Amino acid sequence: MKQHKQKQQLLCFLLPWLLLLIPFCEARFVVEKNSLSVTSPDSIKGTHDSAIGNFGIPQYGGSMAGTVVYPKENQKSCKEFRDFSISFKSQPGALPTFLLVDRGDCFFALKVWNAQKAGASAVLVADNVDEPLITMDTPEEDVSSAKYIENITIPSALVTKGFGEKLKKAISGGDMVNLNLDWREAVPHPDDRVEYELWTNSNDECGVKCDMLMEFVKDFKGAAQILEKGGYTQFRPHYITWYCPHAFTLSRQCKSQCINKGRYCAPDPEQDFSSGYDGKDVVVENLRQLCVYKVANETGKPWVWWDYVIDFQIRCPMKEKKYNKECADSVIKSLGIDSRKLDKCMGNPDADIDNPVLKEEQDAQVGKGSRGDVTILPTLVVNNRQYRGKLEKSAVLKALCSGFEETTEPAICLSTEMESNECLDNNGGCWQDKSANITACKDTFRGRVCECPRVDGVQFRGDGYSHCEPSGPGRCTINNGGCWHEERDGHAFSACVDKDSVKCECPPGFKGDGIKKCEDINECKEKKACQCPECNCKNTWGSYECSCSGDLLYIRDHDTCISKTGSQVRSAWAAVWLIMLSLGLAAGGAYLVYKYRLRQYMDSEIRAIMAQYMPLDSQPEVPNHLSDERA
Repeated sequence: MKQHKQKQQLLCFLLPWLLLLIPFCEARFVVEKNSLSVTSPDSIKGTHDSAIGNFGIPQYGGSMAGTVVYPKENQKSCKEFRDFSISFKSQPGALPTFLLVDRGDCFFALKVWNAQKAGASAVLVADNVDEPLITMDTPEEDVSSAKYIENITIPSALVTKGFGEKLKKAISGGDMVNLNLDWREAVPHPDDRVEYELWTNSNDECGVKCDMLMEFVKDFKGAAQILEKGGYTQFRPHYITWYCPHAFTLSRQCKSQCINKGRYCAPDPEQDFSSGYDGKDVVVENLRQLCVYKVANETGKPWVWWDYVIDFQIRCPMKEKKYNKECADSVIKSLGIDSRKLDKCMGNPDADIDNPVLKEEQDAQVGKGSRGDVTILPTLVVNNRQYRGKLEKSAVLKALCSGFEETTEPAICLSTEMESNECLDNNGGCWQDKSANITACKDTFRGRVCECPRVDGVQFRGDGYSHCEPSGPGRCTINNGGCWHEERDGHAFSACVDKDSVKCECPPGFKGDGIKKCEDINECKEKKACQCPECNCKNTWGSYECSCSGDLLYIRDHDTCISKTGSQVRSAWAAVWLIMLSLGLAAGGAYLVYKYRLRQYMDSEIRAIMAQYMPLDSQPEVPNHLSDERA
């Protein structure tokens, strides 16, 4: 038993070098699935699971309909179909072709590549053994596989042996087999923010996968930073590390591939222990990139990670022998990252202690909840669901956009090349008011929703499919609130009222339901107007007119007629009295001016004159010069 356990540990230690698997021999790997629905024939109609291939471009957030074809020759699709003069390109107006092929004899990716070149729009691989579904992955990189893996653009899925036999039987019996591949629920979409993580590696000498990963990071940087800065997403990078079994920590392999005394390891980049970089160099750089994210995240700028990773790849490649701390420090300085915080985060790679950052990464590799263990590099996880397919900008962006709750997607998800534009076809089956150019159809990334709209601050209420009506204050400004309205001879009437209990009510002078019809009331005929004996009544649209015979004048407020002559006399006397009152007021004003201003002025003048001849008692006697001369 003890020897078996040691062999198991050794196997777990060696597998990363060969297959890039994490060292958990009892790993819980989750197969990501999409829905497959057979629509005809009725004998096999129904919904089935299929495992999404880890290459090509699955249509996350969307669906595809097609006709299944099972070839009579080259049924395993290991050879090019042009060698058999076979084409699966669909005719104009016909459904796309979904090619059904058998598992075995060659790589999954090669089967799909040959089918794609023959015109197939998607590939279903029927398993050849009775077993649970597995994930179809790409083969170990070599020159031959690298030529086609990167260029596969169609989706593929693995189906069980039993279901594959049913499809073959229906096709051989002459039935047309139609089905839908549906990825709309492949990614959970609970709210208005998508959380995603990328399990990656700083090693740039691991072949085609490394090249494709670095190309993806470059292409996706702009979209990632826009989404992150806008608060639409929460991104976090992760790095896979392995550990060295305790029995081998003193071996040459562990010392060159691990840090912290065998706790955190990575495969040798060149698969050559005697030359080039060692695995521990990769672990240290992985740790540095993790700390770049942590330090940048503390400053509220987690998107700086994308800048560092791309700049490091360009400026510090392994091929140019620049994959080292000195080059990394120059990149860190150029991006304004706090190097002291970075060094503190990284700790001492030679210490015989756990590194909290890398320990957290090893714990995160183990699957939790609906997410399985991370065993494939690279791996993208969206809303705790592993992405399957090629890491390509538009494909990954579709996967992220499918993770938003409908109607909360950012603008980048609703661009022309991303959204489905289902509202353009028959208004998506939703309610609409063509006269007011209002619709309940709203495009989303996964399709469309029928929701009553909000127009100019007025909210419409209803089911969104057959009925929507404006509600609340201001609703009458939107197409009269759906109530009756009409205009004649420059006069307009509407039955819309802004009341909670009453929405449509015919205005005064009309009667009806207020929605479809309001009829004019004949006030004259119904004796509701012009009731005085001398009155004449004439009905008008929405109102009435009253007049009086002879020289009489109609007074509407009192519904009575009065004499025009008497009215004129009273008006003349009123004018006379008004003139007399005005003259009286003017005389009174003149009197006041005389009394208080003019009289005061005259009194002061008289006093001045008298003062020259008759001095007041309070003044001293003024000498009389005339008397002196006479003396």
